[in-house]
Amino acid sequence: MSNGGWVGTWRPHRPRGPVMAQYSSPGPKYNIPGATGYISHIPTKRKAPAYSMYGAKPPSSKDRVPGPYDVQGYMTNRGRQSAPSYTMGGRFRVKKEVTPGPASYSPEKSRKIIYQNAPAHSMSFRTRGYKVDATPGPSAYMMPEVLGPHTVATSAGPSYSMTGRSKLGRFDEDLHKTPGPAAYHKPDTDIYKKRAPKYSMGSRSKGLRAGKTPGPADYSVGKVSLLKSCAPVVTFGIRHSDYTTPLIVDVC
Repeated sequence: MSNGGWVGTWRPHRPRGPVMAQYSSPGPKYNIPGATGYISHIPTKRKAPAYSMYGAKPPSSKDRVPGPYDVQGYMTNRGRQSAPSYTMGGRFRVKKEVTPGPASYSPEKSRKIIYQNAPAHSMSFRTRGYKVDATPGPSAYMMPEVLGPHTVATSAGPSYSMTGRSKLGRFDEDLHKTPGPAAYHKPDTDIYKKRAPKYSMGSRSKGLRAGKTPGPADYSVGKVSLLKSCAPVVTFGIRHSDYTTPLIVDVC
């Protein structure tokens, strides 16, 4: 550089960090996860089932059975069969127990438990419970009432109260303030007695119209076989065949 390292109006220098413009691709910034295994597997690929291999299965408690036995010669299917044998050992040590003797018992005290005896009293100090108890005195109680209607311990007699004299039935009673016969409602006799039949008058029914009713000639009086039984009746018809052409009359 002939101009002392200057290029135009600026002087190039080493960048302090990586400049993205100097790279055509992101480079090793992105890490593509692998497609094998199940740890950090690429999410866009299908993951195959993974199996794990372990050691041999430990034997269970049911499989832990003893092996073949070393059967002695004197053992049979009925038990041990051999001559009686004796062993020599030390004398058995008897443990000495500290048991009470006859003087440890008091038979004279059993009379209070087994036999009947007179009550015996003993003199001792006053218990400490009376010093702590704060019982109320005689003046703390209130005797129930014996007079009046609200007695507790005795039967109460009839009690009367004094009120003012009633004006009903007195000589100065104003009879004009009492209701007269017209003030009461007279109930209908059909309420408390047997009700008589009632009839009503209405207009003529419009169900039948003149000119549309059947006359006497519309009925067949002689045909009573629908109501009564009759003798068998024979009729003479025309012989015909299903294959005969019917008569067709051309009417102009």
